[in-house]
Amino acid sequence: MSSPETARPVVPPSGVDLRVSVGTLHLKNPIIAASGTFGYGVEFANLVDLDRLGGIVVKGLSIAPMEGAPPPRMRETPSGMVNAIGLQNIGVRAFVSEKLPQLRRFDLAVIANVFGRTVGEYVEVIRVLEGAEGLAAYELNISCPNVEHGGAEYGADPELAAEVVAAARKASRRPLWVKLSPSVGRIGLIAKAAESSGADALVIANTYPALCLDAHTRKSRLGSTGGGLSGAAVKPITMRLVYEASRVINIPIIGLGGIEDPADVAEYLIAGAGAVEVGTAHFADPRISERLVEGLENWCKEEKVFEISKLRGSLRG
Repeated sequence: MSSPETARPVVPPSGVDLRVSVGTLHLKNPIIAASGTFGYGVEFANLVDLDRLGGIVVKGLSIAPMEGAPPPRMRETPSGMVNAIGLQNIGVRAFVSEKLPQLRRFDLAVIANVFGRTVGEYVEVIRVLEGAEGLAAYELNISCPNVEHGGAEYGADPELAAEVVAAARKASRRPLWVKLSPSVGRIGLIAKAAESSGADALVIANTYPALCLDAHTRKSRLGSTGGGLSGAAVKPITMRLVYEASRVINIPIIGLGGIEDPADVAEYLIAGAGAVEVGTAHFADPRISERLVEGLENWCKEEKVFEISKLRGSLRG
């Protein structure tokens, strides 16, 4: 099987070319399952034809296993949900030995989401992954608090963002995607800091800090006090962030937030994204990513768009 970095999937008989490129990484279509919503990928193999997807981003990986936040961890909200998973995961070494060998059977790009509490932890996770085959890229989650700087988020400070991205870039031979937080005053500053420090692409954006309360008990509806808002409610806000970032950087953007139908995918591409990640919709329909591939092909035929990549950045003033 050809590697995702070099393979150029054949245009289907429909005549619609869904192929996109994120830097040097070539995908058969722009649909990627987002981290934290698709497990490690293998759990969905009996439900979803993984070979139909452009790629998957596996659950965030830390250097040691993490139990995550106390339950309950998710709460439905109007047009979305609030979650507080707490980055639960089996640890990078268990992923390499138990999950990655199973993922190698499938013809799609596997992206490892990486996080840490210190720059050193990010680098150590990447070094473990560097010795494993079957990965197409890394997605750096910089929305984590840095314990060495009083808990400040890497993604909220251009200097901290630059520091962790530069260290990860030095440790990695694979493409490096950086997943940005939406909770910044000017996303262009963080975007440029990540680009100048070696990011190959940006993922915009992570969930929005949120609070979900029960007025009767006067307590949080989650096991943790706060959580992250995602789903259809955030799409217009995130799309603006994609558009703003696309105007100040030259590297590709992957749009993430509230994608539920083919038109949502097209809108993100028009705003400046080169591909998209599908997240919260998986909780309502585990097969949504696969359905979106077929739906996007039909949408393109109806709209007479025969090369999906030509939609990128085509917003008309």
